[in-house]
Amino acid sequence: MSGYFDELTARLREAGVPASRIAVTVDDLRAYLADSGGDPEEEFGPAAAFAEQLAATAGQAAGEAASGERWTWTADIFTDQQRLNEFGEQGWEVQGIDRLGRFVCTRSEEHPQCWEYRREVVPPADRDALTERLAPDGWEPCGTWFFYAYYKRPKAALVGPEAEIASPPPQPGRRIFFSPALYGFVVVAFAAAVALGLLSLGMLDRVDDDDPIASTLFGMLVGAISAILVMGAIGGAAVLVGRRRRRR
Repeated sequence: MSGYFDELTARLREAGVPASRIAVTVDDLRAYLADSGGDPEEEFGPAAAFAEQLAATAGQAAGEAASGERWTWTADIFTDQQRLNEFGEQGWEVQGIDRLGRFVCTRSEEHPQCWEYRREVVPPADRDALTERLAPDGWEPCGTWFFYAYYKRPKAALVGPEAEIASPPPQPGRRIFFSPALYGFVVVAFAAAVALGLLSLGMLDRVDDDDPIASTLFGMLVGAISAILVMGAIGGAAVLVGRRRRRR
């Protein structure tokens, strides 16, 4: 696999693609293969031909960015969909999500239009099926982050020419949008971690210090419980927020 990506990197560099974009592209492709378990040549075709395709796409994206505005921002799971639709009404179109989980957006200077967004919680193996199910309604994927899948569609598909924005507002001055719910979640998670740590210390006193196996197993158990609690809380929060928004 490394040989394929070495050749792909070399071809992209020869085509004049910026090194930063090459690094992001290769990292994304590696992550995709890690999820799918596929072979790079079977998934993407020969490295030389795939590099030409990627270079052409990069050139087109660079042209679009040059003729319009570009803005990168982030939000937590409690407010991201709300913010996406808020900024979509201002003409911001999500082109993807970078490695830091930030939304990479562009906005046309000549003909800005409104965009609509939705977020789904879905395992990587089920994303293709979900995308096919949403496609007839005009939704197209615009980025993924762990088990979150984001979709966009132009509002013109629903309201026609009224979706075009005559005077879009200035680009927001902020890039980070965290909600009070996130800070509350952090406080609760920290309190739970402290409580679990104190409970673990109390139980550790009962473990035989001369039995290293028992101590190791106990440590592994505490670590597993902590991980399950944290991941369960994050996943549960995402599901609850998503359901509440769909009911609105």
